[in-house]
Amino acid sequence: MVVEGAIVYSNLLILLAIGLTLTYITTGVANFAQGSFAVFGSYLTLTALRIFDLHPYHSIPLAFVAGGVLGAGVYIIVLRPLIKRGATSVILMIATLALDLVLFGMIGAYSEFLSGISGKSAAKFIFTPLDHDIAGVSGVLVVSALVIILLIASLLILLYKTKFGIALRASMENPALAEVMGVNLEYTRLFAWMLSGALASTAGSLLPFRQEIVPATGAIIIVSIFAASIVGGIGNIFGAVLGGYAIGLSESLITYRLSLILGSGILIYGKVISLAILVLMLLLAPQGIAGINWRRWWRSRLKTSY
Repeated sequence: MVVEGAIVYSNLLILLAIGLTLTYITTGVANFAQGSFAVFGSYLTLTALRIFDLHPYHSIPLAFVAGGVLGAGVYIIVLRPLIKRGATSVILMIATLALDLVLFGMIGAYSEFLSGISGKSAAKFIFTPLDHDIAGVSGVLVVSALVIILLIASLLILLYKTKFGIALRASMENPALAEVMGVNLEYTRLFAWMLSGALASTAGSLLPFRQEIVPATGAIIIVSIFAASIVGGIGNIFGAVLGGYAIGLSESLITYRLSLILGSGILIYGKVISLAILVLMLLLAPQGIAGINWRRWWRSRLKTSY
């Protein structure tokens, strides 16, 4: 049960970390609102459940599309005007921090509105009672794994089998050269933000199966999202997959083991595990797991042994 929950949490963290990495690579912005993008998806799914009696699993496509619209809107309304005015990465980062606070306030106000029209409190909620087993394991484990496989396979096909994907990779690796070669950086940045919002909102639609959601959940989970991206390698999309599993499994399983020794009160400090791993990685290998030359590292270990 604990391992299942850890894998589900890791799967969702991967979606969030890939989105954060995409926007960082294409626009150089560390998006502090990524957690609130996920909470947006959570409340959208709750709305579909309360108003239209739509099961959360059936709302996943809706959350994906709506999250994409949110990500694109954020880029067009907030970031693109700042980039055109020559805003630095620090200014853009502060803008996402301000955006996160705005989203937090809007989601909080919306939760009150949804409580009023549905007759049930929306200040905090969880979908666990709505889940059901599939082949002896929890449904959210199967669904989150299928979503991860489908989205990563689609991303691979897009990046390596389409002309737009080649242009997108070129803009990630060397934006100046890509622009000289005729790549429209505006389109690639817009697409990256749209995809980032879609991935975050999709993760948010499944997150209530793993934990209780409140309007401030985004501010809490952003710690783990940043840790997953940086530990995996902030400049590498597939490093986000490695980082997501490293942080998700460590945070869940180590915190659980500590709770058996120190009591359940330790569970609220689970993010400390992610921060500790983040600090260690920055000290030992700041390029992240994906940036380490493992062949050279293994050879150096062999030479040391002999």
